[in-house]
Amino acid sequence: MNELVNAINGYIWSLPLIYLCLGVGLYFSLRTRFLQVRHIKEMIRLMFQGGSSAAGISSFQALALSLSGRVGTGNIAGVATAITFGGPGAVFWMWVVAFLGSGTAFVESALAQIYKEKDDNGLYRGGPAFYIEKGLGMKWYAWVFAISTVLACGMLLPGVQANSIASGIEHAFGIPTTVSAAVVVILLGMIIFGGVKRIAHFTQIVVPFMALGYILVAFVILVLHIGEVPEVISLIVGSAFGMKAGFGAILGLAIEWGVKRGIYSNEAGQGTGPHAAAAAEVSHPAKQGLVQSFSVYIDTLFVCSATAFMIIITGAYNVMGKAGDAIVEKLPGVEAGPGYTQAAVESVMPGFGGIFVAVALFFFAFTTILAYYYIAETNIAYINRKVHRPWLMFALKLVLMASVVYGSVKTAGLAWGLGDIGVGLMAWLNIVAILLLQKPALLALKDYEAQKAQGLDPTFDPVKLGIKNADHWVNKDTSSRPSSSADAPELNPQADRS
Repeated sequence: MNELVNAINGYIWSLPLIYLCLGVGLYFSLRTRFLQVRHIKEMIRLMFQGGSSAAGISSFQALALSLSGRVGTGNIAGVATAITFGGPGAVFWMWVVAFLGSGTAFVESALAQIYKEKDDNGLYRGGPAFYIEKGLGMKWYAWVFAISTVLACGMLLPGVQANSIASGIEHAFGIPTTVSAAVVVILLGMIIFGGVKRIAHFTQIVVPFMALGYILVAFVILVLHIGEVPEVISLIVGSAFGMKAGFGAILGLAIEWGVKRGIYSNEAGQGTGPHAAAAAEVSHPAKQGLVQSFSVYIDTLFVCSATAFMIIITGAYNVMGKAGDAIVEKLPGVEAGPGYTQAAVESVMPGFGGIFVAVALFFFAFTTILAYYYIAETNIAYINRKVHRPWLMFALKLVLMASVVYGSVKTAGLAWGLGDIGVGLMAWLNIVAILLLQKPALLALKDYEAQKAQGLDPTFDPVKLGIKNADHWVNKDTSSRPSSSADAPELNPQADRS
């Protein structure tokens, strides 16, 4: 099984995808004039603006829901595996992916808002499948994405999170993985059978609390090792470009693992974030696009960096060469994963580190599983739009819970390999789609900035901008539009995707 999974990943995570992720991030950063720098204050302001409605959740709830997907085991175990197979330099490339990915996150999240719709229960639904069909007119491609996402988020990815939960709890408390699996499945069932509103309320409380607590512990460790911080930064940056002794031979691996784990962690371009973005109640798509851009910063530049600095500054890591030989071996016999972070915190706070990381990992990974369920559910809702198949939703819940049990008791290597297949497949499909369908998102940003410059609270009029098939926005407030807007030239993404 491991050999088969690794062979599939060899094709999915080939060099073209690595370069595509970096190139698309740079491209959208340039096209948006580096909005991730220009609009930081606006991003923070928008996070706490607006409320929920009967149809949608608030911007902050949507942020928390997307962060619950982004802030997961990738922030603890993922950083450890990146350092193990790519060296400390992989952390730098995770930063690069996060910075550039913020532009990508804006585009995909704005598109999700533009083309969102209401489901049979009156709730907002949206995401790549919706904007591929409505914006590109490629229904077959939308179905491919929807089915791939259901498989990835409903079957492949939850096992990674469950595996880290079980491993962390076993390491800290000695509790068998089968017991952890049973507890997680019971808690999961209690929440996912309650619907998206219950998921949003749960994540908006848990996600900020767990992220701030984790960063605070990392800050304490950094303060206690403050004199070593410049050396750690030098090691990370130097290793990223092969300038540090011993790491030059794995320069390519540093980039590969940094990009791979960076995407796994912040999910920019993967197509998961847009599902939560579409659920928000906002007056303009660019608002939630900017909020989602900032979530990438929170995930990688804050939480992942906290993990990386704790691990490297305490020397709690190993680095493997291309041939499987040890370049650095500071934790003999410890498998890449949460054990690194537990050892790092334990070395500074004896008797506390293992327990703290296990608890943090539980909340990080558990909320990510909830986000995966919501994403898979949204794509089931897309599939069910014309012909209703209620049994699909019930089947999804059962498959996801089975995946959690399977992932909990399997080896970490197999769980991560299956997860990588899911992430890579979604990334390929979504990145191609947003490259073809970028213009509506860029028009929305330009329109938002123009209205802000006039001192207005921006509202969205797709007809005025010439954007077709944004039915929700057209029907939302048709009577308030000036009649002249109907004469605006229409944007046809299929003819003009530049």
